[in-house]
Amino acid sequence: MLPASIQITGEQLSAAEVQDICESVQEDGVRLLSVRGCQLSDRDFGRVCRSVAASGSLAQLNLNLGVVTGSGRTRHLADALKANRSLQTLFLHGSPLLDAGLVTLNSALSTHPALVCLDLGDCMLGDEALGLICGMLPPDGAKSGLRELTLSANPGISSKGWARLAIAVAHSSQLRVLNLDYNPLGDHVVGMLAVSVASSRTLEVLDLEGTGLTNQSAQVFLDMVENFPTSLRVLVLAENAISPELQQQICDLLSEGEEDDEREAPPPLQGPASSSALRPIREKYQPPTWLPHSNSGPQMVLLTSGLGHLMASSQSHALHGLM
Repeated sequence: MLPASIQITGEQLSAAEVQDICESVQEDGVRLLSVRGCQLSDRDFGRVCRSVAASGSLAQLNLNLGVVTGSGRTRHLADALKANRSLQTLFLHGSPLLDAGLVTLNSALSTHPALVCLDLGDCMLGDEALGLICGMLPPDGAKSGLRELTLSANPGISSKGWARLAIAVAHSSQLRVLNLDYNPLGDHVVGMLAVSVASSRTLEVLDLEGTGLTNQSAQVFLDMVENFPTSLRVLVLAENAISPELQQQICDLLSEGEEDDEREAPPPLQGPASSSALRPIREKYQPPTWLPHSNSGPQMVLLTSGLGHLMASSQSHALHGLM
């Protein structure tokens, strides 16, 4: 029997419900645990973390939307990650971690043997935190690092911090997906990132939605995909002051490259592992409703992400608020 998925959104969790969750996780009965936006006591949060530490089956943990609040909960999570060996995806989007929170989590995150997908969007991070995150993108020949990283909506990071990330991305031996949407990057920072993309042999998806770009950045990317080999397959440029024509040109060129790769690739694997993959949808930052739409042209949008090799759950866990 395959492990279950527990997915609860925006609920007030009672001690009894938390007890049920913890027992299932500790008994290796859960592959995916999501309590995004849920309210629970500090004591119960500690119990959940201890069950995560003891689990040998948990592959995905979603604590998005303010579940991890305060230094105490951050320490509980760090302790859980140090003991856990199975987790591959961790979502902390919308958690007020600040740089201090990343300092607390850094050792556990950077040394976890299986973690490949990390969402730290809208976590109020700054340059100190970003420097630690860069250490999770080791260069060629080093230990395995993150394959997917989300840093959406962290406006406290400076141009210097983004420059450091650009260097890390250029030399990362694993990173395939990078989500930087809704950060005030501008053309100068994105120009540095374009050089990183051109240097990377693995990066396939780059989300730059709502990052203050103009046609200048689009022209740089157009020149790159038109004249130089690149691993990039998806570039999200929505909500920027970029002409629909330029977006379409880039889209067409990336599509041509993807078609060429498909013709050269071996036939896909058959069987249950190829058809029942667990593909989580990442938390997408929602901008204010007054944010103007700068274009209405064709856009490439990343909808799903991560962990195509995970088996899907064969059963669901019946709890109040199951989504």
